[in-house]
Amino acid sequence: MYHNWLDRWDERRARRGEEAKKVTDFILDAGRAFPGEKRIETIDEFCVLADQALSDSSFYDEPSGSGQGFERHDGWLRFPSDISTDVEENNVVWAKITESGSLDQALVIFHHWNASTRNRQIAKFFSQRGITVVEIAMPYHFERSRPGSLYADYMLSSNLGRTIQSVRQAVWDGRKLIRWLKSEGYREVSVLGMSLGSWVAGLIAAHDPAVSKASLFLTAGSLADMVWTGRATRSIRDSLEPVIELTDLRRAWGPLNLENYAHNLARPDLELHVVLATRDKVVLPDLSRRLIQKLKDAGVRSTVLELICGHYSLAMPPYILLAGLSLKRFLSCADK
Repeated sequence: MYHNWLDRWDERRARRGEEAKKVTDFILDAGRAFPGEKRIETIDEFCVLADQALSDSSFYDEPSGSGQGFERHDGWLRFPSDISTDVEENNVVWAKITESGSLDQALVIFHHWNASTRNRQIAKFFSQRGITVVEIAMPYHFERSRPGSLYADYMLSSNLGRTIQSVRQAVWDGRKLIRWLKSEGYREVSVLGMSLGSWVAGLIAAHDPAVSKASLFLTAGSLADMVWTGRATRSIRDSLEPVIELTDLRRAWGPLNLENYAHNLARPDLELHVVLATRDKVVLPDLSRRLIQKLKDAGVRSTVLELICGHYSLAMPPYILLAGLSLKRFLSCADK
């Protein structure tokens, strides 16, 4: 009975803000995802470029000489993004820093899609335990929001190219921030991603050797499958389904699929922590378990916590407390 109530609570929470999400036009927009490739007119052509990006080990590497322009004031850090978009606000990255007084460890947090507030309690909890917390704004969120938008529709949408560009921008921004943290003297840098933020954190961990630990909350491998099956992305599926098959979407968004980088995540100096919700309707548990199996097959060192709750009810006690304690143990354990 309790879990039925929990499911209903999650459904009510899912409905909040749903009216703002509209069915939009399906657009390839290959030039955003793959600069210089604007003459792409078919899904097949787009997928060929996606295959090439997936095989390109430098696709998520920042441009050289991009470490300038950091400004720090009163607990905030701002710096220019190395991807320029047509939304001026989105081209400046903002991050909230909660100091710990120690240079031993920094934790960079990547929030969920359409987050409306930063994670003040998490930041306070870990900063009091010697870990400096840096909460970065992902593209089109918080200070980077598109004027007039009711939600972060440019971060994840039926525009295939813009979605790839936005995730790639989030990865570049995160890696640039991590380089700054290392230059400031932080010995160890970890990343925490929540829902959509877990894809960004996972991609960063897969490509940046400066990351020693990665914790992924409510994650899976295939972003295409998550969008196609998830409760929070029905409007995007409604936009996609008349014009593209799931098999093609998987290929088009192949560069965003964490399963495709399992071998990267298996590097010996990286530890991985995964929290999944067994009653999740946004990121289906089967998708999460499929990623975990892929990681296991690749030899990834991982700690997995399964909680009997939904996507949104993870934020409720006792689930958030269990997840937080598991994360605390993971971050504070000695390097193996």
